[in-house]
Amino acid sequence: MREIVIVGGGYAGFYTAWRLEKSLRKGEARVTVVDPRPYMTYQPFLPEVTAGSVEARHAAVSLRRHLHRTRVIAGAVTEIRNADRTVTVRPVAGDDHPLRYDVLVITAGAVTRTFPIPGVAEQAIGLKHVEEAVAIRDRLMTAFDQAASLPPGAERRKLLTVTFVGGGFSGVEGFGELLSLATSMLRSYPELSIDDLSFHLVESRGRILPEVGDKPGAWVVDFLERRGARVHPNTQLVSAEDGHVVLSNGQEFDSALIVWTAGNAANPVVHNHTDLPVDERGLLVVRADLRVGTDSELVADVWAAGDDAAVPDLASPVPGAHTAPNAQHAVRQAKQLAKNIVADLRGGRIRPYRHDSLGAVATLGLGRGIFQYKRIVIKGLPAWLMHRGYHVLAVPTWERKVRVLAIWLTAALFGRDLVSLFSVQHPRDAFVTNGYPERAKVSEAIDEVA
Repeated sequence: MREIVIVGGGYAGFYTAWRLEKSLRKGEARVTVVDPRPYMTYQPFLPEVTAGSVEARHAAVSLRRHLHRTRVIAGAVTEIRNADRTVTVRPVAGDDHPLRYDVLVITAGAVTRTFPIPGVAEQAIGLKHVEEAVAIRDRLMTAFDQAASLPPGAERRKLLTVTFVGGGFSGVEGFGELLSLATSMLRSYPELSIDDLSFHLVESRGRILPEVGDKPGAWVVDFLERRGARVHPNTQLVSAEDGHVVLSNGQEFDSALIVWTAGNAANPVVHNHTDLPVDERGLLVVRADLRVGTDSELVADVWAAGDDAAVPDLASPVPGAHTAPNAQHAVRQAKQLAKNIVADLRGGRIRPYRHDSLGAVATLGLGRGIFQYKRIVIKGLPAWLMHRGYHVLAVPTWERKVRVLAIWLTAALFGRDLVSLFSVQHPRDAFVTNGYPERAKVSEAIDEVA
C-alpha cells in the first residue's frame, strides 16, 4: 500500500485528506497528516473570535473527529529529504524520527512575518491561531475592568489603547471587529467614554486592503476614522519597547495591546530545510497541476498547495502571476490536488488548477462590511451579511456550520457574551494565592505574550 504523507493540517492539508478519504479505494493508499495542532483553524473566523461573535472552539475543526481513515501525527516536520523519500518528524512528545513516504503533499502553511523591531517580540501578539484571538479578546476585556477602576490619566489611556500593525485583510478585519467590541462594551462601563478609547492601525504601504480597489479602500479608512480610529498609512513601527509605540511619522504613545498582522512568510521547513526547488521568496516552485517542479523538471510524486506554494494563476491576465495566499484558493487547490493524486495513482488525467476569484469580502465589525467583485462594490450591512453567509457555507462539516449559525442567532437575540476568561491563561494563580491574585501579576499579565 502506498504511503501518502501530508505535511500540515491547515486548510489545504485538511481538505486534501478529507477528499482523499472519500475518493481512495480500500487498500489503495494510506494517508497520514502531520501537524502540531490537533485541529484545522478556520482563519476567516478569527476576527470574530476576537470580538466574541464566534466561539473559539467553533473556529477549529478537529482532525481526528473528521478524518476517520487518516493517521494523524501530532508533531512538526523539521526537514524534508526527497532524495531519501523521508521527512523528519518532531513529535509533541518524544524524539525526532524519520517518516517514509511514496507520495508527499506539502501544505505546511505560512508563518507570521516579523522584523527585528525593538519590543515586538516581547509585547506583540499575532492573529493567526485561535489561542491568539482568544487572548486578544480577553486582554481587551481585562483592560476595560482595570481602566474602569483607575482615574483619568496615563495608565488608563495605555490600557485602552490598541495598536494593529498591518493593513491587510487579517489586520483590517481584526481591527474593525475589536473596535466594534470595544465601543459596544462602553455601555457596560459608565466610568468610561468613547474619548478614553484609542485605536491605531499602522500600515507601511500607502493604502490598506490591497485586495480591493483604491476607492473601496479609501472608504474603509474613512469609515474606521469616523468611528474614532486612527489609520496611519505610509508608516512603519519603529519601536514598541515596554508598550511605548514609536511610529516613523513621529507619533508616540503607550499601548497595552499590540497586534502584529504584517503579512506572512514561508514556513521554515520549506524555506530552509528541504532539497525541493524553492523560488526567491522561499516558496515551493509548483506547476499549474499542483505538482512540485517546472514543466521541464518535474519532481515526481511531490505535490504542494496553499500559502507555501507558488501556484501559477491561470485565471490572471498578468503573465507569471501566482495565486493569492488566501483561504479561497487553498480550499479549491486542495480539492483539485486530491483529484489529481487519485488520478495519478490510477493512471488517469491530471488537470491544472484554475479558479476565477469570487471577489473579496471583509467584516468591519458587527453589522458592517465591504464586498467587491470586479467593479461591483457593496458596503455596510448587506456586505456584512454576505460575509457571514459565505463563511458559514465555507466552513467545513455540517456540525461546525450549525454550531456557528446557532451562536450568531443567539447573539442576535441576546447580544454578544462579554465575559473575560483571561485568568485561564494563569490557572494556578487563584490556587497559589488563596483566591487573591497578586496585583503585580494582574498588571503584568496584560503585557505578557500568550
